[in-house]
Amino acid sequence: MPEDREQPPQYTRYRARRRLLPRREQEMPVPDRSPAALRGDGGDGRGPRGRRGGRAGRGGAVVPRSGWRRWTTRRRVLLGLVGLIVGWLVLSLLLFLISSHFERTSPPGNVSSVLDPAGYPLTSANNILVLGSDRRQKNSKEPGAETSGPGRSDTIMLIRTGGGHAARLSIPRDTIVEIPGHGLQKINAAHAYGGPAESISVIKNWLHLPINHLVEVNFENFPQLIDAMGGVDFTDGCIISRIDGGFSRGGYTLRLRPGTHHLDGKQALALARTRENLCAPAQNDLTRQEHQQALFNAMKSRLLSPSSFFRLPWIAWNAPPAIISDMGGPTLLGLFTAIGTSGTPATRVLKPSGTATLPDGEVGLTVSEGERRAAVARFLSG
Repeated sequence: MPEDREQPPQYTRYRARRRLLPRREQEMPVPDRSPAALRGDGGDGRGPRGRRGGRAGRGGAVVPRSGWRRWTTRRRVLLGLVGLIVGWLVLSLLLFLISSHFERTSPPGNVSSVLDPAGYPLTSANNILVLGSDRRQKNSKEPGAETSGPGRSDTIMLIRTGGGHAARLSIPRDTIVEIPGHGLQKINAAHAYGGPAESISVIKNWLHLPINHLVEVNFENFPQLIDAMGGVDFTDGCIISRIDGGFSRGGYTLRLRPGTHHLDGKQALALARTRENLCAPAQNDLTRQEHQQALFNAMKSRLLSPSSFFRLPWIAWNAPPAIISDMGGPTLLGLFTAIGTSGTPATRVLKPSGTATLPDGEVGLTVSEGERRAAVARFLSG
């Protein structure tokens, strides 16, 4: 019987258990792929592995492990900051769209029938009519104050924005125009007769200018927007005015010394509505139009300041309730973005050519046809 062949040795296989945490970097050597290592020389005479631990950078340079960890930490911090900024912006965007849907007030239904079509405000030129009514608050104690109805328009401003355009044109409220069915009247009376739709129609026919959207300032919520922005800066001479009869009659008294002031919401609203300045009785409605455009510029500057980034969610939530507009959330977002990214145009007020007395005895301002054409041409080219 042949001899038994020698049996091969038996081996037992063991499988390493997975680690819950990765090995420390010191336990995980990184292959050296530098040119010196590929040549078989560590560069210091100690062979291909004679060099101490490190990572090879560009061109074969060795990056110390401590430097690599610092770079990785900085990258993670940077990515975290970028994520935080993006999340803050997304939160503000969502709040703006939600507020536009639930908190924004829509104008009367007849407004849409008198507006002209236009493209998206961010990419196409749009003409926006901004109105502000002189209707008093319900708790006003001013004698004869109108607390119901549309009221007359204290603010009349045209804004051209979108597609690289930036222009503004203010129209004094005492300007005399023809209002259908009422004859010659001050232009601010159109709002009292037929609301914003009548104002749009009268201004379109008088200036021969298309109007694409309406923004009417909601004075009851406007102060909250200014406060959400942290106030605005305004520089001018002495101003003392009594809005809605002043404090003694349930209104507001504005007192500003010459110089720069940081205005809160109530002060900014009073400034926008100031027509008679007790410090300078010679000032008129043209001065108020200039103040309104200066206030608009101050709001824009404040919105673009770095400090407003931290207030952005509050600004986004309070902006839609401060206006009455035909535009929904996405269109308003395009409008505000276009205004914010465009330049700051020069302050332009439609200059009167003279004065005239109306049938009721009031004195209004007249504007020549030539001045109107020139003002519209500058507005459209802005």
